[in-house]
Amino acid sequence: MLWPGLGYRWQVAEWSEAALVLLGHGSTLNEESAAPVYHHAAELRRRKMFGEVREAFWKQEPQVKAVLAALAWPRLFIVPLFISEGFFSEKVIPGELGFSEREAVGARRRAGAGGQSMHYCRAVGTHPRMTEVVLSRAASVVKEFPFPRAPAAADTTLFLAGHGTPREENSRAAVDRQAELVRATGQYAAVHALFLEEPPKINQWHELARTRNVVVVPFFISEGMHTQADIPVLLGEPERIVRERLGRKQPPWRNPTEKRGKLVWYSQSVGTHSLVTEIVLDRVREAVG
Repeated sequence: MLWPGLGYRWQVAEWSEAALVLLGHGSTLNEESAAPVYHHAAELRRRKMFGEVREAFWKQEPQVKAVLAALAWPRLFIVPLFISEGFFSEKVIPGELGFSEREAVGARRRAGAGGQSMHYCRAVGTHPRMTEVVLSRAASVVKEFPFPRAPAAADTTLFLAGHGTPREENSRAAVDRQAELVRATGQYAAVHALFLEEPPKINQWHELARTRNVVVVPFFISEGMHTQADIPVLLGEPERIVRERLGRKQPPWRNPTEKRGKLVWYSQSVGTHSLVTEIVLDRVREAVG
């Protein structure tokens, strides 16, 4: 058996000879898309658990291939800050990086230059602890903006707003799964998943809400255009007002806002939550174990 703390000390010593790469999708159109990657990477650098922690992206600089090529550590861990284990995170990107599709998700390894060991970890969005993140986001937003007081969860309908796409069935799987897990806690009157590109769509929220109080948690990594512009409009806020608020660097949604006879709270994205840093570490542990 391991004495208390011994496993942790061994783990940190092992990781001190490794580099961690946080991989985001990135965007050339919206700088906020990269913010969570930089935030979680900075926190992990502060902890000094790895020999080096680097940010990398698929769609913007620094490009992941260039970042990996510049790292000479004997072991590299690549953790994708993606919501789903979909087309990009599990097929396109690992394929481009030289990982075999025949290997199980979360167990992809390959040899780099000079015998370097490279590990491609699972996406953070499918981790079981994302349920904690969702519940924290939902509870925090009504606590921060009580009107006239914070509603009880038992009197509230909770919506998880995801992207979804008919081109890739796994795109919505993580959102559906989290809705199922949160529903199983029995804390909320009802829990539903909604999507930008698949039914049920976000603009149908009022057809599903059976309570006066509604909380919407965007199941996205970043505070990008979907969460800051698209979803508020689909929830019923006029596009002109959303644009004006964003232009003034204000939140696009005022909590709570009354829409269709309901009080609607809109939280921050799940990917910006501090617990995601711990989920990144869990993904590395899985790859090792």
